[in-house]
Amino acid sequence: MKKPVYNRILLKLSGEALMGDEPYGIDARKLVQYAEEIESVHALGVQVGVVIGGGNIFRGTMAAAAGITKVSGDTMGMLATLINGVALQNVLESRGIFTRLMSALVMEQVAEPYIRRRAVRHLEKNRVVIFAAGTGNPYFTTDTAAVLRGVEIEADVVIKATRVNGIYDADPERVKDANYFPSLTYRDVLEKNLRVMDLTAITLCQDHELPIIVFNVNVPGNLLRVMMGEKIGSIVGPARPMPAAEPAVEATA
Repeated sequence: MKKPVYNRILLKLSGEALMGDEPYGIDARKLVQYAEEIESVHALGVQVGVVIGGGNIFRGTMAAAAGITKVSGDTMGMLATLINGVALQNVLESRGIFTRLMSALVMEQVAEPYIRRRAVRHLEKNRVVIFAAGTGNPYFTTDTAAVLRGVEIEADVVIKATRVNGIYDADPERVKDANYFPSLTYRDVLEKNLRVMDLTAITLCQDHELPIIVFNVNVPGNLLRVMMGEKIGSIVGPARPMPAAEPAVEATA
């Protein structure tokens, strides 16, 4: 059987994706679907780290409208990611997958505190690691947290799961003739002001030459196809041609 092209990945799931067709909160069907996608690549021996957002429960704009400060609003958003992390952890474990939920905010009754070396060890033991509470600091998005964790755990790629097929110059759900980009450099994203991830996240990827793949997670099997090297979604990488990814190496006793 063909081996996956990536050995260790950082998957970014948005909170909004978990809403599915619901107006608020978690759509159980979507939660199960995303767990199945993770399970399919985990079964191949791919080490999976997940950063999850909290926009399905609370967003900073909601805080501003209520007169809540930015710092407090961001803290509330980080707590929302913990709720989503607990939900994803339980669904994965119900499928027989060992997981660890790690939080950038200290909440020992719910999750392990985030320690980089411990997170890497969990991954080496083939546990899915869910990183919650963003970076643990206000003013930073969960996209930035995803890239930061990706750099820290030395992931081969950051994979951003979205509701659309890749990167466009406008929202394809609202603009019918939006232009699709199958591949871009970090500079392209910054110069075109494309809303793939925020400026901090893109710059951090550029500094560490960490590629980003943006794909439609709502198409069943897409994450597995990405792992097997199929041209699914859009890829952002260095200006120079990216070297071919090495196949995952099987662990030896």
